[in-house]
Order: sequence, then C-alpha cells, then structure tokens
Amino acid sequence: MGRVTERRRVIRIRDGAVSVRPDTLVAEEPLEIRLNGKPLAITMRTPGDDFALAAGFLVSEGVLGAAAELRSIVYCAGATAEGQNTYNVVDVKLAPDVEVPDITLERNVYTTSSCGLCGKASLDAVRTQARFPIADTPPVRVEPELLASLPDRLRAAQRVFDRTGGLHAAALFTPEGELLDIREDVGRHNAVDKLVGRALQDDRLPLSRCILLVSGRASFELAQKAVMAGIPVLAAVSAPSSLAVDLAAETGLTLVGFLRGNSMNVYAGDERIALRSGV
Repeated sequence: MGRVTERRRVIRIRDGAVSVRPDTLVAEEPLEIRLNGKPLAITMRTPGDDFALAAGFLVSEGVLGAAAELRSIVYCAGATAEGQNTYNVVDVKLAPDVEVPDITLERNVYTTSSCGLCGKASLDAVRTQARFPIADTPPVRVEPELLASLPDRLRAAQRVFDRTGGLHAAALFTPEGELLDIREDVGRHNAVDKLVGRALQDDRLPLSRCILLVSGRASFELAQKAVMAGIPVLAAVSAPSSLAVDLAAETGLTLVGFLRGNSMNVYAGDERIALRSGV
C-alpha cells in the first residue's frame, strides 16, 4: 500500500547553516482489530503486515495457537461513515469449532504492561494460558558469542530504519544464528506480533527452536508474547523490566538484556547459555 513511510517538510540546521528539505518519516496509524465482527482492541502501528499483526496479537491473547483455528482475516469495507475502506480495520474470523473467548475492550489484565494492574495475577494468567510450556520444549543451547553477533545482523536487516531512523525491529534466529524472519514497526510489541502472526499463518507454532531478538528494552508484554509463542530465548539490546524477569523465571524463559558488543546480562534461564567460566 505504500504507507510505511511519509514525507514531511523539515528545517535542517547543521553547523549554523539552515536549509529546508523533505524528510522521510515512519508512518503511524491506528489499527482496530475485530474478532468475529466485534471490536476487540486498537493499536498504533506502522501499516503493513496487518493480518500477521492481528494474528500474532491473538496468539499473545491465548485465542489462537494453530493455523487451523484461523478462518480468515480481512480488511473491513465501509469502515467510515462514507463507506470507504481505510485499511485500518481488520476482522478476524475464527474457525467454526474454535470457542470465542469472552474478551471485551477492557481485555484480560495480563495482556499489557501499561495496564497498571500487572503483578502475581498477571504471571499466573500467562503461565496458565500458555499452550506451549517452554519447559517442555527441546533443549536449546546458545553460545554467548553467537548472541553477541545478532544485534548487528538485526540492524543490517532493518531496511525501513535506514530511511527513517524511527522504527523498532524484532527478529527470529535459530540457535545456530540463521535469520528466519524480521519485522519492523513503530511499536516493538507490534513487530513481535507480526513475527508470531506470520509463524501462525505458516503453521510454524510453537517457535520452540528460536531466539527472539528485540531492539530496545524487554518489557513484561514482550516476555509474555515470547512465552505464548513457545519461544525459549528472548534477547534485548536494552534493559528488561522487573516483571519481565519475574515472568521469565516463572515460565522457564531465558531472558538476556543489555546485549551490546561482547557484553550481556542473563537474567533468567542461564541453563540455555553455554557459559565457559564458573558462575
């Protein structure tokens, strides 16, 4: 749709010299997600991969876990009073035998780190709703040197970031370092949903042999999305939140933060990191 970036006039000041020029900005628009015709949630996102975003969101909500449970995703025609299709509203229809959960616009407490209600109930909700217990996944062992190489590879694959400087990214790697997929979005949680949603559409869940790398910090919400997709290792270039660490410890998720250069902090699940010195 050509809506990932937009051009805006900017006054540029460099070393005292002033010039007027167009600048490329990342687009940000709302996406309303409807479930079987009923409004469910609204997220601010970068247009593109909207169907994957909606599918991934529903994985993190515990609604979807397999491609067979998804009947269709479509843009809603007539989304405005004038009957126009804005491509900002999608409707997800579940397969006939899939139970429609009782989810309202208030949504379940555990689904967002901004709800102000996160705590023990949030941790319990994720643990009990997760379809793919990480403790039951095949053993994964990751070399620290391999982890250290991933942020540069993530950055090199960010095509839209090169043009705007304003996008987060999330990527899936194998334990051997193969890049499986990368998605960019103005919201890091949306980038993760796009990854997970694409995996669901391709019937690749659980992602039990994957490393999830995110630009920025590791919030409770991102840790939750990793757990719900069955991802055993989450790495972030910045800091994790305390609740993200608690969730990782509760569920067996390996959580790595401050992944920069040759240094990193392992906050939980160190048994998956091939450490060579005594700890």
